[in-house]
Amino acid sequence: MGYEFRFGEGDLLRCRFALSPRWETQEAVRVLMRPHRQAYHLPWLSRIRSAAAGLDLRPLWLLMPRRGHHPDLLSPPPTGPGVTFEEELARVRAADPEAAREDLRRSLACTPGALESELGRRMLADPGRAVRELADLTEAAWRALVAPHWPRLRALLEADVLFHSRRLAAGGLEALFDGLHPDLRWHGESSTLSVEGPARHARHLGGQGLLLMPSAFVWPEVVGGYDPPWQPTLVYPARGIGALWTASEGPAPRALAGLMGRARAEVLCALHEPASTTALARRLGLAPSTVSAHLKALRAAGLLVTARYGRQVLYERTPLGIALAAGGRP
Repeated sequence: MGYEFRFGEGDLLRCRFALSPRWETQEAVRVLMRPHRQAYHLPWLSRIRSAAAGLDLRPLWLLMPRRGHHPDLLSPPPTGPGVTFEEELARVRAADPEAAREDLRRSLACTPGALESELGRRMLADPGRAVRELADLTEAAWRALVAPHWPRLRALLEADVLFHSRRLAAGGLEALFDGLHPDLRWHGESSTLSVEGPARHARHLGGQGLLLMPSAFVWPEVVGGYDPPWQPTLVYPARGIGALWTASEGPAPRALAGLMGRARAEVLCALHEPASTTALARRLGLAPSTVSAHLKALRAAGLLVTARYGRQVLYERTPLGIALAAGGRP
C-alpha cells in the first residue's frame, strides 16, 4: 500500500529541488493542530504562542484532513527554486472559483461532518469568496508564524538541498531517495518510487519529472501528491531540524579559540550545516560584515568552501574544518 511515482525515460532527467515559503506556512499551521509533529518545534511554539492566539485558523484546519485530499488550488507547487511567498500567494488568489468549489468539496468530504458544517457550507456556497478569505488567512499566518523566522528556516532548507544535490550527483537517484526518508523505496527495475502509506495511488510522471521539496514542519511524515495537471511533488523532512531552533552547539573549544581567536572559532563551529552569511550572523548575534570577514579568512585558510543556491552563497566546512571544529569537543 502507498503512493507510487512511476518514472518514464525523460522523467529521470527532470528531478529538481525547490523551496516553498507558502508550503512552510501551511505546514506550520498544521503543526499547531498535530501534537505528534511538535517535538522538534517547542521553542518556536513558545515564541509564536501569543501571535497564534490572535488568529482564527479554523477555516484552514477544516481543509487539513488527517487522511485524504488537501486542496491543490490552495497549495500549488512552486514554479521555481527562489519563488517568494507573495508570488505563491498570487497564484492561490488567481484560482478559478468553479474549480475551487470541487477542490474544496473533495477536501471537506475527507473530514466527518465538515461538508455539513457552517464553515463548509459557506465555502461551497461562494468559492470565490472562500479562496479570497483563505488566502488572506494564509497571509496573516505567514506574517505572524513564519516570516519572522524565515531566514533561519530558509538556511536549513537550502543546506538540505545542497546536501541531497551532492548525493544525487555522486550516486544517482537510488542514493538520493535512500537518504530522504525511511518510508521511501526506489525500485530501479521498474523506475518507480514508492511512498509507504495507508492509501493506494499511482502517478505516472508523464515527462514532468519530480519536484522535491524539503520542509521543516512536515516531520515525521513524507508527503507525495498533486493530481494532474499539477507538477508531481514529494515533500520530505529537512535534515537538521533537531538543531533548528538552537542558537549554536555551544562555546568553541578553548584550544581552537586560542589558535584562531574566539569569534572566528565560533563562526567555524556554528557551521554544523551549510549556511549563508546572513543566517550565521543571526545565529551568532553578530553583524553580517563581521561574519563575512571571518568567513573569508576561514575560506582562505582552506577550512571552508562555498556553493551557490539561487541568490544565496552558502559556506560549508572542509574535512580539515570539520576536524578542527570537532577536535576539542567531548
